[in-house]
Amino acid sequence: MDDLTLALDIGGTKIAVGLVDDEGTLMHQGKLPTPDGDAEAIWAVVDSLLTEALAAAGGRVRAAGIASAGPIDLPTGTVSPINIPEWQRFPVVERVSMAIGATARLAGDGLCMALGERWRGAGRGADFLLGMVVSTGVGGGLVLDGAAYDGRTGNAGHVGHVVVDPQGALCSCGGRGCVETIAAGPRMAQWAREQGWDAPVDADAKALAEAANAGDAVALRAFRRGAVAVAAMVASVAAVCDLDRVVIGGGVAKSGALLFDPVRDALASYTGLTFLRDLQVVPAELGGEAGLVGAAQLVTSVPY
Repeated sequence: MDDLTLALDIGGTKIAVGLVDDEGTLMHQGKLPTPDGDAEAIWAVVDSLLTEALAAAGGRVRAAGIASAGPIDLPTGTVSPINIPEWQRFPVVERVSMAIGATARLAGDGLCMALGERWRGAGRGADFLLGMVVSTGVGGGLVLDGAAYDGRTGNAGHVGHVVVDPQGALCSCGGRGCVETIAAGPRMAQWAREQGWDAPVDADAKALAEAANAGDAVALRAFRRGAVAVAAMVASVAAVCDLDRVVIGGGVAKSGALLFDPVRDALASYTGLTFLRDLQVVPAELGGEAGLVGAAQLVTSVPY
């Protein structure tokens, strides 16, 4: 295979590696669960996936793009993912570069999702884009004026920590009232159980969606509550960044109309400014491949 870019997507539950061509097509993919253990045990899984991808590429790739859960630190090329506590200031850029014998560039996983959807998915043609994931957490990334927006440290786009309820619940980030405390799948399910939803303690957002589709009133309220929080956050970010499109993916977004209908309804009441009235909110198209495709675009010759 010629002119391939290696893409690495690091998350708390899985680590994925791919090979992507100049058209944004994923030519090879491998993934493994993120293991328990120390920092080197986790790196060993990454290294094995890199070795496999290099073999598939014929022993050489031109560069690597790295998508990682955050926080990240672009100036040092290190990551300290909240969901991988064993990696604190882990020098992932240096380690990947050494392993593949080529340069590597790092970005947050939310930004890579946004880039992937803009290149090959639901964000095509949007120059002012928020790509976001609503799943076990709420994350995001920004493309502004057609270019990836990293921010000062690489952590721009952490929209899950926009405050939508100043008196709300404590968040894993240490703040209070973040949209993630209301709209993340586990938080929605927890709230529904507290309101009387008759479900096991381990029932998740998928089970909540099934209950809502069956007409369970509490489950429907939980989705509506989460959707209103997402809409309030989207309206705020759109007003600040003058967005033209928002692409939403992730496990909760797979519920389809249960999430998107109330998001759009609520958004209409929050977007009174004339420049926000054409804002589009659409489902993601690439699923779990978006992060890999976007990571590859970090280092391809194809412009954003």
